[in-house]
Amino acid sequence: MIKFIPTMILLCLTISVSAQEISEDEKVKKTIETFFQGFHARDSVVMKSVFHEDPIVQTIGRTKEGEVKLVNEELGKVLKGIVAIPLETEFKEVLHNYEIKIDGEMAHAWTPYSFYMNGNFSHCGVNSFQLLKVKEEWKIIFLIDTRRKEGCEGRKMK
Repeated sequence: MIKFIPTMILLCLTISVSAQEISEDEKVKKTIETFFQGFHARDSVVMKSVFHEDPIVQTIGRTKEGEVKLVNEELGKVLKGIVAIPLETEFKEVLHNYEIKIDGEMAHAWTPYSFYMNGNFSHCGVNSFQLLKVKEEWKIIFLIDTRRKEGCEGRKMK
């Protein structure tokens, strides 16, 4: 019995250490969560901290005539626009889940969402994040989202 005690201690330590390691999926998710923490706080410094230099930011939407439209955005303008939202305007983007795929230093995260302004449903869509692992940190290199008002029934908060 005494011979097994050192083995049991080593096994417990190994399990404890491996339980504390964060998976790459969780690291990617944390990068996106940090972006949204900054987004909801209107904090451009926090939001910018998770982007790689010179990222691509785009939106897919529709014109008033109903035609599909791709809009290219500059990150600086996007951040300034978020920071400029009046403090009395309440907004929240609710992410419904994360689908994360990783291959080496590249990751993709698909996050369906619902967006609310002043507590009222505004629109839904999906965010598509492409990330690059640089010096053990995941950075957003490409962000594109869709926005629509139809087909959102299962996503609205109660």
